[in-house]
Order: sequence, then structure tokens, then C-alpha cells
Amino acid sequence: MYDIIILGSGPAGLTAALYAARANKKTIVLGGNRLGGQMAGIAVLENYPGWAGSGTELAEFMKNQCETFGAEIEFVSATSISGDASNQFTVTCDNNKTYTGKAVIIATGASPRKLEIAGAREFMGRGVSYCATCDGFFFSDKNVIVLGGGNSALNDALYLADLAKSVKIVYRKGAFTRAEAVLRERVAERTNIECLFNTDLAKIESKPDSDDGELIVTTTNGDQIVTDGIFVAIGHEANTDYLSEDITRDAMGRLAPDALPDGIFVAGDVYSGLKMQIATAVGTGCSAAMDAIAFLNKNA
Repeated sequence: MYDIIILGSGPAGLTAALYAARANKKTIVLGGNRLGGQMAGIAVLENYPGWAGSGTELAEFMKNQCETFGAEIEFVSATSISGDASNQFTVTCDNNKTYTGKAVIIATGASPRKLEIAGAREFMGRGVSYCATCDGFFFSDKNVIVLGGGNSALNDALYLADLAKSVKIVYRKGAFTRAEAVLRERVAERTNIECLFNTDLAKIESKPDSDDGELIVTTTNGDQIVTDGIFVAIGHEANTDYLSEDITRDAMGRLAPDALPDGIFVAGDVYSGLKMQIATAVGTGCSAAMDAIAFLNKNA
């Protein structure tokens, strides 16, 4: 029996674990399949105060910090939550084990939104990727496309520009209005990055007689582009499919704290309306843990 079960090992979950364990609450983090969540895919963190390393390094630091105070971490994913605060919560995971606790903090974050056009699923892992830092190495000195126009897309393009021969950013709008100015400026300075505005992708297919696995991308304008890889950065959807249908979600699948049952709290990118940043994830992780601690103390 745990006092607090935390779902997710991103910055929100690890912050919540730190606060819960320091309050002498028996705490376990069910961390999914990758420590750090989306944070682990960031090569260089520039906008998290006090940190200049990679996202993976920050995740390891945070993990070690909360373990110092007694938090347990297991890399399994929740498949369901049952029970209630009047008795106890039971979390069932993909390793067929169950974990029981008096309170649950949901910090399972979000995943990249998948591209739903012809060929996108067929070529996933064979030219179509959703993680530039994971797969960029395989496209060294090749030609790639980045689809999207937000901070994630521009960061991916800048990362890939150091590896690839050329990078084309394909964006359905006429300008990068959602991306930070510093990223727009850096993209504009790179000679091997080209921006294709008012354009979207319509179809992906293999290039005939290509020995290198090249792809042909047809745009909504009817143009065709030969490329070696496509990196998709078109937004995110919350990881909440494992929750029962009676738990209210917004259009992105995210959760509002005041709509959750007693004893269940939410933090990080799965928090409805929250700006998706490491700093905001850490803040809500702190708040969720403090609320869970107060809830347990009140009902002790």
C-alpha cells in the first residue's frame, strides 16, 4: 500500500515524487516506458532556469533526487485506475501487476499527434519519424522535411540542420506566428533550412527504383518533393486513453483538476489549459503533490 501513486516520470511526475517523498509519504512513480517523457527528447535545454544540459540529463538528475528521499520508480504504464478515496485506488499496469494507494497523481503527459495522410503509417519508422533527437542521426548528410510551425517544429529543424544536408519546413500557414522569435531568427539564419509556407502534405510514397529508401511527398499544392525523411511536429494529444469514460477530458484529452474524483490529482502536460513547458510541468507537479499531501493528512 502506497500513500501516493504517481503516473508518469516526466518533470511533473518527478517533481511530485520529490515533494511527496520529502513529506515522508510512501511514494511510487509508475514511469511509463521512458524516463523524462518528452523532456528526454530535448538535446539542449535553454528555457528551463538553472539548467544548461540536455533533457535526458535533467531527468536523471530529478530521478536521483527524488530517490534520495525514498521514492520508488518502476518503468511500467498504467492501463486502468479503479477504486475511490473512501477505500483505496488500484492502478493496473501493462506488466499485469497492480499497485494500491490512497491518492493518485496523473502526470502521464502527452504524445505527438500522428500524421493521418496516405503513407504516414506505412512509412513510420521507415522515413517518417516523430522524434528528431531519436532518429536524426540516421539522416546525416541527407535531405529531410519537418512538418509543423510551432516551437517543437523549429527546434527539430535546427537540430536536424546540424546533421542533414538540407531541411525543408512545411507549414500550412503563412508565417511562424506560434513560434518564439529567437527560434524564427535562428531558422532564418541557417542556409540549409528552407521554409515552405501555405503548404501541407497530402501523400507519402516510396520513390520508384530508389536504393536509398527515398520518399516522394505530394503536397496539397500538387507539388512533389523527393526526401529521405519526414519529421512530424504538429502538436500533441494527452496520454489519457487508459482512464475510464466517466473522467471528463477536453478536446485534447487533457484533465481539469476540479473535474477529477477526490484523491486524484493532475500535473504537467495532461493538465487542461496549461502551457506545455517544463517550467509549468514542474509547478503543477509541486502543487499536485502538496494537494495530495494535504488530502492524506486531512483524512488520516
